[in-house]
Amino acid sequence: MRVLVIGSGGREHALCRALRLDPAVSELHCAPGNAGIAEVATLHPVTPTDGAAVSALAVRLGADLVVIGPEAPLVAGVADAVRAQGIPCFGPSREPAAIEGSKAFAKDVMVAAGVPTARAFTCTTEEEVAAALDTFGPPYVVKDDGLAAGKGVVVTGDRDEALAHARACERVVVEEYLDGPEVSLFALCDGLTAVPLQPAQDFKRAHDGDEGPNTGGMGAYTPLPWAPADLTEQVMAEVVSPTVAELARRGMPYTGVLYAGLALTKAGPRVIEFNARFGDPETQVVLDRLATPLAGLLLACATGDLAAHGPLRWREGAAVTVVVAAENYPADPVKGDVIEGLPVKASNAYVLHAGTALDGGRLVSNGGRVLNVIGTGEDLAQARAAAYEALEKISMRGSHHRSDIALSAAAGG
Repeated sequence: MRVLVIGSGGREHALCRALRLDPAVSELHCAPGNAGIAEVATLHPVTPTDGAAVSALAVRLGADLVVIGPEAPLVAGVADAVRAQGIPCFGPSREPAAIEGSKAFAKDVMVAAGVPTARAFTCTTEEEVAAALDTFGPPYVVKDDGLAAGKGVVVTGDRDEALAHARACERVVVEEYLDGPEVSLFALCDGLTAVPLQPAQDFKRAHDGDEGPNTGGMGAYTPLPWAPADLTEQVMAEVVSPTVAELARRGMPYTGVLYAGLALTKAGPRVIEFNARFGDPETQVVLDRLATPLAGLLLACATGDLAAHGPLRWREGAAVTVVVAAENYPADPVKGDVIEGLPVKASNAYVLHAGTALDGGRLVSNGGRVLNVIGTGEDLAQARAAAYEALEKISMRGSHHRSDIALSAAAGG
């Protein structure tokens, strides 16, 4: 198989790493990629949201499968442009991708499908926002209706801060606060059939103890030893399957990965958000544990053959990823700082690039989240220790990372 991956972040490096390990993959390409992805795939300078350019590249390469990583190309309809050329594509078309592109659309789908989620109001004026905030009370949850790279949500006890965030957005969704630990569950979909991957937990706040601003994610781990044993089955039955069925009923079959961000409340799992792509950095740990070859699995989704694919296989043990972020991330990250200490030589740890570039032969930062350090082990404690031991060998001026990724879970909390 000749596979083309679209994107340039840590998620795409994780996808490329897993695809490179699949013996069925004869050629691996990525557009535009990053300095780390260049070590496992041939890079091409294409704008990910340019459907004509992406589809033309896929045709030129003779791609057997195109895998679209980020949300922006999906919402822009790049998958449609690829499919129009007769090439199988992993990723939803423009219409169902609105489940991430519009929080209001996602809420509408959830209500129609009977999916358990927070009560919410869609607001376009400050008066509507104020009324919604008063209805729910603190903590206030205000979400930008459109794409915001994982940073469009404010959860605060400060009403003025909530109003200020709403003021900066054209349209917002104001929700009731869902209390409980958060879980990410990815489901692979082919339009009708959906198959779950292993649940993971990520860490959205910038600093230890879940302090600081919201980010795209500062670390993740899997498995979740504290989660209910039947969590995956319950979420598939109550959330994923009804959502996939509702989208199909609307004439917009969902092909790709449906990411359910969940709060495990006292009343059971509730959907915080849907994403139309693999989560970042949860993908890094989930794909590390997946033993089933990835290319054939994604192709089965793209061609409607998922039901015939067979059960997934998983590696024993655990994986933990810690994000190394640039100075001043997430506000206005500094780029161009030299990264030293790579490659990390360890049997139980490795590094994926998220925001890197080569500058005159030197590896430098080129984004907010720069590196993902993945540790593996027989359990979370071993995996966590491996990740942080490897991280200590890496240096970058001004960088920061959380020191408490998977700490509570590894300690049995």
